[in-house]
Amino acid sequence: MTEITTPAPRVGFVSLGCPKALTDSELILTQLSAEGYTTSKTFEGADLVIVNTCGFIDDAVKESLDTIGEALAVNGKVIVTGCLGARKIGTGPDESETLVKHLHPSVLAVTGPQATQEVMDAVHTHLPKPHDPFLDLVPGAFGEAGIKLTPRHYAYLKISEGCNHRCSFCIIPSMRGDLVSRPIGEVLKEARALFEGGVKELLIISQDTSAYGVDLKYRTGFWDGRPVKTRLLELAQALGELAAPHGAWVRLHYVYPYPHVDEVIPLMASGRVLPYLDVPFQHSHPDVLRRMKRPASGEKNLERIARWRQMCPEIVIRSTFIAGFPGETEAEFEHLLDFMREARIDRAGCFAYSPVEGAAANDLPGMLPPELREERRARFMQVAEEVSTAKLRERIGATMQVLVDSAPALGRRGGVGRSYADAPEIDGTVQLLPPEKISKTLKAGEFTRARIVGTQGHDLVAVPI
Repeated sequence: MTEITTPAPRVGFVSLGCPKALTDSELILTQLSAEGYTTSKTFEGADLVIVNTCGFIDDAVKESLDTIGEALAVNGKVIVTGCLGARKIGTGPDESETLVKHLHPSVLAVTGPQATQEVMDAVHTHLPKPHDPFLDLVPGAFGEAGIKLTPRHYAYLKISEGCNHRCSFCIIPSMRGDLVSRPIGEVLKEARALFEGGVKELLIISQDTSAYGVDLKYRTGFWDGRPVKTRLLELAQALGELAAPHGAWVRLHYVYPYPHVDEVIPLMASGRVLPYLDVPFQHSHPDVLRRMKRPASGEKNLERIARWRQMCPEIVIRSTFIAGFPGETEAEFEHLLDFMREARIDRAGCFAYSPVEGAAANDLPGMLPPELREERRARFMQVAEEVSTAKLRERIGATMQVLVDSAPALGRRGGVGRSYADAPEIDGTVQLLPPEKISKTLKAGEFTRARIVGTQGHDLVAVPI
């Protein structure tokens, strides 16, 4: 007698927004796969669709709402999660209604961020689960680290959720709550699973990486039978030890410039973690920083950067800034441009101020016209590109280790990779020319040595050696 098998229920999935939202998506996808659901990136043919949204700035909100609308039009059965799902509208009797439900009343369910169980409950309601195998049997997963949406050679590792700061331009704490640090043993267990699964670059993310463990009063946890403090320095040391046998990279993101960050720089100088800091400075002028309610004293940032470079000359600093913040004068903006030139920030991004609904900054006096905000953003980026281009040219003639991201035909026609100075998606790349030696091959996910021979916009051009 022939056994009739029922095809596994299929869930369409789309993940929008930042790497922190991506790690939420990975948790949901891992659970879906563990329970026997199949997933796809398309809406057609799926039994239902999950959209993980972003709600930080207006463009992200529009993209999320448009994607929800498209999923409803194509599929009809949609569950919404993520930061936009936490946005409420109105006051009084309507204050509990979400923006998503108000604009798209036919969605099946709406949750906020970091809500794996609520999403799974909604899936179970509308698409019952087929079976419940062991988690480590999930196909394509990294054991205890679960499924990843990134290429197999790099992965994001989220060490905490939420934020204790109340920056006036930001609504993330209202969506993701106050800082909650993951136990250090749990973080290191996931890191080990990723390295053992072949990950060559681990990108450490959170809302505020420098604050890791503050909420736990830097409580001592345990890892491999030894005590380890729940603190950035000890975490970076342990991650460096885990990465070393695999020859893997550890990259730190969203590091606020607190004085204790200085303790991590020697680890960068010794090669235990990458000499790369992603520091969200946002501005340079003390008055603007006060209006932004930014932590740490911004007027000391030039001294900090000089000290970091003295301790680790190879360090690369990337940052983000806001141009046209309410009340920003031309003199304050010129102060920011001077800071960029003097600090020589290697990689910089800039947003024209966007009045996000619910942000305290919207009530500040001196809101600038959108055209002026955009004009200042363009002027900032011109200076940032001049600084970045000059720093890239200094690398011509150097030999660098490059992590290959793409290498068709074993790299015989070249490929694309990244140096320690380049985080995926946000920084430049290393454009690899065909190797000079016929025997030399390239493979995505592996390292190669390359000699820098030129620059091309934000990218380096190199010959594999």
